[in-house]
Amino acid sequence: MSSFIDIINSPKPVLVDFFATWCGPCQMLAPILKEVKDELGENISIIKIDVDKNQPLAAQYQVRGVPTMMLFQNGKQLWRQSGVLSKQEIIKIIQNNS
Repeated sequence: MSSFIDIINSPKPVLVDFFATWCGPCQMLAPILKEVKDELGENISIIKIDVDKNQPLAAQYQVRGVPTMMLFQNGKQLWRQSGVLSKQEIIKIIQNNS
């Protein structure tokens, strides 16, 4: 598996979902992100990071609450927000920032 740094250094946008298995809103976000991926296809990578299994990474990015989504491109963080957003809101954010 490639490292997180390799993944976010991609020239195409990478949406990172920091989540926890015990988090209700995180469970609600999962099918929304699948719809985003279905709509944007190869134009986006979406990866999920379990904060309980990746505590150093969560700490490095100062993830205090879950779900927290971050958008990266070429290694730069373009956007970040905690909470659940609708499919249309997420797609708009991706299109406006990448």
